Amino acid sequence: MQAHCDKMRRLDKKIVFVPTMGFLHEGHLSLMREGLRHGDYLVVSIFVNPTQFALGEDLDSYPRSLEKDLDLLGKEGAGAVFIPRDRELYPKGFQTYVTLKHLPRHLCGISRPTFFQGVATIVLKLFNIVKPHIAVFGKKDFQQLTIIRQMVRDLNFDINIVGAPTIRESDGLAMSSRNAYLTKAQRPAALSLYKSLLNANILVQSKVIDVARILDESKKIINTHTSTEIEYINVCDPQTLDDMPIIDRPALMAIAVKVGKIRLIDNLLLTP
Repeated sequence: MQAHCDKMRRLDKKIVFVPTMGFLHEGHLSLMREGLRHGDYLVVSIFVNPTQFALGEDLDSYPRSLEKDLDLLGKEGAGAVFIPRDRELYPKGFQTYVTLKHLPRHLCGISRPTFFQGVATIVLKLFNIVKPHIAVFGKKDFQQLTIIRQMVRDLNFDINIVGAPTIRESDGLAMSSRNAYLTKAQRPAALSLYKSLLNANILVQSKVIDVARILDESKKIINTHTSTEIEYINVCDPQTLDDMPIIDRPALMAIAVKVGKIRLIDNLLLTP
């Protein structure tokens, strides 16, 4: 992979990289299309990264569809697909990890304390292997995008990180590979995340800037469904992820909710 990307660079190709865990959907494909607006040679990785899963999470059952994924990537014009094995990226004796001090201590990092260490480590490794000029990440995973941007700045990577908009299904649900787990009966509960975000946006546009009130309204919407369990609803600074008590400038509203056993996340930028 490294030799191939070195060759592409010698041919003056501008390498665009989209890292994925496979089971591709329209959200992933939108990242690739966005990437090809910025570069001319698309590399996609498919790797279910074990270091970002904690004990008891869905590593073994994470949905996979390699044959379908490769068919989609061919149609999207991918120049190369990188599909490493666990033992190739984490050989025996592996002991080096990337840890950020501040950003992972918010939102998803509170309940998943090792998650972003795993994400930062695998992304750094993939950057070193693929050697891209541009890498594209979705804004649905806003905390991940923020952490990758911080890592790239801190470690002086010469890579342009592009954030692509969240892609939603026809009913508004943010696209995710884990949506495949949802039953028809769970769908209305899953949609309550986006409904609560839209309601928060209406409140902010009506000049409600008190975060406590906005959070209370959002909890009411989500808790109308008995199958939901709120992990967090936060309004925070988009750069630092620190909580904001009032919305006096653009703020990120981020939500994580379990619907049954399925953990879903969503977010929306609120601009007063």
